[in-house]
Amino acid sequence: MAWGGRMVDADAIARDVTRPGEPALDAILARFGPDLAADGTLDRAALAAIVFADPAALRDLEAIVHPAVRPRILAALATAERANAEVVVLEAIKLIESGYAPLLDEVWLITCPLDDQLARLAGRGHDEADARRRIDAQFGLAERLAPAATRVIDTGGSMDDARQRVARALADALRRHGDASDEA
Repeated sequence: MAWGGRMVDADAIARDVTRPGEPALDAILARFGPDLAADGTLDRAALAAIVFADPAALRDLEAIVHPAVRPRILAALATAERANAEVVVLEAIKLIESGYAPLLDEVWLITCPLDDQLARLAGRGHDEADARRRIDAQFGLAERLAPAATRVIDTGGSMDDARQRVARALADALRRHGDASDEA
């Protein structure tokens, strides 16, 4: 991770727990059908097409994946703490709902305008229809999570501008929390 910190990426962990041989993959295939892993690996695009079109299916998927992800996130946070990492970032779309906020010094809500979201998803290979389904599945996310956020950072515009805003917020957080730990 940039800035010398550690990153705990819930989505990367979710990919790990859905690899061949993992119990979560077996549960996903039992719920959504074995065709989603015809070659032995999860067809994430096909699964996304199902769950982002059906809120009940998305809830079912989350009920399978989140319990498998949680112990690995907690282990990664504990490892970072034992290593005395100065900065640990937990990136998780369900950070509040999964109960991770009390474990953190700060909760950042990262937002950006719809046009920027669409462009960024297109840059990652998603067609517009898929990008809109993903965004629609998160409808109201910023409004729901804003009360729990200690910082809200708009990352709209260029990636360079967004990185600068995040860097300023990080520098401020390090100053604030560094001062607090110096007083302890």
